[in-house]
Amino acid sequence: MSGQDAVVIAIDGGGSKTDVMLVDASGTILGRTRGPGASPQTVGMEKGLGVFEELVIDVVKQAGLPLTRPYGTHLAAYLAGADLPIEEEDLSRELTARGWSSSTVVGNDTFALLRAGTTDGVGVAVVCGAGINCVGVAEDGRVHRFPALGKISGDWGGGYQLGSEALWWAVRAADGRGPRTALLPAVVSHFGAKDVFEVVERLHFESLHRDVIHELSPVLFQVAATGDEVANGVVKQLTDEVSCLAVTTMRKLDMTGEAPVIVLGGGVMTGVSRDVIDVIERQCVEAAPRAEVRVVDIAPVVGAALLGLDAIGASTTAKARLRMSSVPSSVVGENPDSLVNGSAPGEPDSVGKRAESFGAS
Repeated sequence: MSGQDAVVIAIDGGGSKTDVMLVDASGTILGRTRGPGASPQTVGMEKGLGVFEELVIDVVKQAGLPLTRPYGTHLAAYLAGADLPIEEEDLSRELTARGWSSSTVVGNDTFALLRAGTTDGVGVAVVCGAGINCVGVAEDGRVHRFPALGKISGDWGGGYQLGSEALWWAVRAADGRGPRTALLPAVVSHFGAKDVFEVVERLHFESLHRDVIHELSPVLFQVAATGDEVANGVVKQLTDEVSCLAVTTMRKLDMTGEAPVIVLGGGVMTGVSRDVIDVIERQCVEAAPRAEVRVVDIAPVVGAALLGLDAIGASTTAKARLRMSSVPSSVVGENPDSLVNGSAPGEPDSVGKRAESFGAS
């Protein structure tokens, strides 16, 4: 599997988009494409895997490889919605049956973020995009993760949740049940409505799809930046939640006395101001004084591809080549391995086997 003809198919299946990349054993990107979000847990197994297959065939064509199965040596699929081990097992079985590759690994997409932001996939990652999730991997291979099934599993956060809070406070400001807040005119202006009740009515009758509530997340942060007390209260709740996820994971994995890397990613985390990140960093460092917080905007599909290169035994040079070809030019400094807010000097040759747990180390 470690031969120079080995090819990795990497899939990052997020809630709003799907990225697929084809990489050879030297770390060269042979093909790359993007499609719609197609989480099998959301759209159904057949439809979701059908979207994945179209994208896989696209990158195989880009690479000029024959359209005969298997298309690659190893499939590394890291997917939103693969929140429980049983879901990963079901997806792995279904993907293996498709015959796209000789071997297949399926995991939650937060592991891809962690790998994208570290040299070895060891540390803690918190993703805050459409939803919120956190995973941690210790040096000895132990894994801590959360079910991440929404409110029923104790979660709070993500772009949709933040947008919902912005709308909730705006409505209450308008009808007198809540305090005044600049969220009210901001929400009305965002949707070009005459008042917030028009927004509510349009959502109720579905002339506005409820997915647009996600659009209010950046509006919330913009209003908070003006000093609005209500908006700042919601932002504080988010920073507390992100920090809580990271700190809880570090404690479960006995990392607080070490120097763990904490990777933050997802559309919300990469879009907020540095002030918001500084608050999270301070709270994490209070629990683990040597912790390093990084905001990573390298696409998680790169992390999936790196995990695939780990699996086929690719060289450190190959992994560095892939990372360098994928890092936005704006984040590459004098150190060619630099990340957004941290440095990743070099790549290990392998990643140890992981022993997973939910809520316990």
